[in-house]
Amino acid sequence: MTIAQATAALTAAGARFEMETIPIRGIPTRVWKNAPPTLAWLAAAARGHGERLFTIHEDERVSYEATYRATATLAARLVTMGVGKGDRVAIAMRNLPEWPVAFFAGAAIGAIIVPLNAWWTGGELEFGLADSGARIFITDAERHARLADHYAALPALEQVLVSRATTPLTGIASRLEDAIGTPHDWATLPDLALPPVDLLPDDDATIFYTSGTTGHPKGALGTHRNLTTNILSAGFSAARAMLRRGEVPPAAPVPKTMLTVIPLFHVTACSATMMGAIASGSTLVFMRKWDTVRAMEIIERERVHATGGVPTIAWQLLEHPDRAKYDLSSLEMISYGGAPSAPELVRRIHAEFGALPGNGWGMTETMATVTSHVGEDYLHRPDSAGPPVAVADLKIMGEDGLTEMPVGQVGELWARGAMIVKGYWNRPEATAATFVDGWVRTGDLARLDEEGFCYIVDRAKDIIIRGGENIYSTEVENVLYAHPAVTDCALVGVPHRILGEEPVAVVHLCPGCSASEAELQDWVRARLAGFKVPVAIRFVDDTLPRNANGKILKKDLRALFADMAVA
Repeated sequence: MTIAQATAALTAAGARFEMETIPIRGIPTRVWKNAPPTLAWLAAAARGHGERLFTIHEDERVSYEATYRATATLAARLVTMGVGKGDRVAIAMRNLPEWPVAFFAGAAIGAIIVPLNAWWTGGELEFGLADSGARIFITDAERHARLADHYAALPALEQVLVSRATTPLTGIASRLEDAIGTPHDWATLPDLALPPVDLLPDDDATIFYTSGTTGHPKGALGTHRNLTTNILSAGFSAARAMLRRGEVPPAAPVPKTMLTVIPLFHVTACSATMMGAIASGSTLVFMRKWDTVRAMEIIERERVHATGGVPTIAWQLLEHPDRAKYDLSSLEMISYGGAPSAPELVRRIHAEFGALPGNGWGMTETMATVTSHVGEDYLHRPDSAGPPVAVADLKIMGEDGLTEMPVGQVGELWARGAMIVKGYWNRPEATAATFVDGWVRTGDLARLDEEGFCYIVDRAKDIIIRGGENIYSTEVENVLYAHPAVTDCALVGVPHRILGEEPVAVVHLCPGCSASEAELQDWVRARLAGFKVPVAIRFVDDTLPRNANGKILKKDLRALFADMAVA
């Protein structure tokens, strides 16, 4: 069955994946007719899964019913704190059972949820809180300590709810457990209804931060529809793959157990994974931090069906010397996105695990999934990111931004659909430059084949993706430039078999100045998150090569790192 035939069968009138065209911000847009209308609706409907486990974190095994009670209790508490529609509620914590509770409690009352990167430094977290204008901050003890010296610079921040605090809290901070108890207590919380709020699918729901052209993060303003679209997109992609291999898709989603190791502050985990998991009644297993042996223990014990997130995870599972000691036969799917992956990985997942590989393409501005690549299609086209889901369109545009390129030609990838965010928070100029008549200019260089499969060939934007984490080179370069010995520098990415890419830097020092590689790495580490620190620094005697427009020729610089083995 062709892609077109499978799509037509799945989206026919009355079918589960039926579509309709409606105006979104004045632009006719295809949407899933049966998608949940809002996150509040989804939170209430999820209660129907009852005692089925929603999250597992160490010895905390929390049901859907218990999660709902905690969500409704926290939502009511936020209302008493004065939180209303459009107010920003920020979250920064590890993947804990409290994370989805905080997310849905705020979203259900119309607040705009701001998931902040839990790996950020105190200064970076301060920027996210200030830029979003968050009134309430829900965090864990580790992030709270990291921000101790920054709260004074955040006058708009009214209250901080801290989870799992082990020391007394002062000032605007109080224990989250005082509001909802610990996860062990949630099943005994009162049976409350979610506070009534008038919400529409295209109301503002989230601000996820992404790297921007100035090197400072930009907040992508998403809607309820953006997130709930992923529920049907995931189901559609799986059903399309089944039809193409000659199988009949199930009439309803089948609950799975999923080892979720990607942080929930990423759209990959929050939107592409958690939304569909809730709709299907699946179980999310959280780890405090990634450890391959621990992951294999969990897969064996919990009979995990699916895991992944970025290629790094799949590689480490495949290549761990103790893999044969564990029963990983429950794995049905290992999927990932967010970083380049090698065709070899696709074949090895299928051959050695007997699991189906999965991939896809999306970005923060698309609230994750636009294309999806599953099973045999991925095995046959391991260098592709797959075709778009039925409610998305792709096109390849020339350098002028006006000419659409023919099939097979490389140009900038543009995408549109029900998953595209509204724009950037308080950044009208950046919004106008990136979002054009319903399309988002992705900055990725790509081509499409005759069947619509997308092939990402390079990134026009200067972003390095290390194990799924975006590193914008300007941000790191600005920190290096701030060092008194540095007069010229550039950050580039070099291929890495496990992580996809790693950041490396080329530096020119001022005459008579000195600095070591370790000194500059420590300089960056003190000011930015650890994943942004260059893993290697090369020093050059002359200023860096530039073109006629003064732009550094970064492709030329990668030759300086030819000695770095791609391990």
